[in-house]
Amino acid sequence: MEILIFFVAHWYLSLLMQTFFLHRYAAHKMFTMSPAWEKTFYVLTWIFQGSSFLSPYAYGVMHRLHHAYADTENDPHSPGFSSSLMDMMWKTKNYYNKIIHRTDTIELKFKKGVPHWTFMEKLGDSWLSRLGWGTLYVLFYIQFATSWWMFLLLPIHFLMGPVHGVIINWYAHRYGYINFKVDDTAKNLLPFDFLMMGESYHNNHHKYGGRANFGFRWHEFDPTYPFILLLNKLKVIKLKPNNDLNYM
Repeated sequence: MEILIFFVAHWYLSLLMQTFFLHRYAAHKMFTMSPAWEKTFYVLTWIFQGSSFLSPYAYGVMHRLHHAYADTENDPHSPGFSSSLMDMMWKTKNYYNKIIHRTDTIELKFKKGVPHWTFMEKLGDSWLSRLGWGTLYVLFYIQFATSWWMFLLLPIHFLMGPVHGVIINWYAHRYGYINFKVDDTAKNLLPFDFLMMGESYHNNHHKYGGRANFGFRWHEFDPTYPFILLLNKLKVIKLKPNNDLNYM
């Protein structure tokens, strides 16, 4: 039971930081927050993503490029220009590392306003941090695992952030349904997104990239949006205008 609770908690807490902080804030600036809250969510991203910490800066820049060049050779992660899922993940990693280490040639317009905290970026990307979190996961499993097969979940813990990314970047560009005509292959992967906290409504998001609520139809519930509304009500963040809850 402990292993199941830990896995589910890690899955959704890591995903929450990716969709709320890295995606909707760092990349799209759907809402604003104070410098103090930005640093708070930086730290929470490091804690919840752990060994698979994704730089809000690198993620934000890459995602902006994805929207600008979706399904072209300039897209950092397009299934159409990768021979396999693993090939796409490897190319994405190389792209990500170039941004992290400032060896990229990306236009400055894609970097404007993207949050960057040097200390947390270096800490989260360090091998000491990644191995430290990975060791904690292994020790937890040694303590609480009741069967050998449970240890097969460990690689997902180690790579939780990239796993979440590849589910959308690969599968949501190949499978699913379409609400809106867009100039790429983005699809809505799940009609009810119990798995990806709204991220699977990828076609909706590519049509309305600045909209905080990713759901449109009656059945498309975006679990992250009520969280955003709560933080807005508590004045932790400030939603930009026209991010209302409207359905088709």
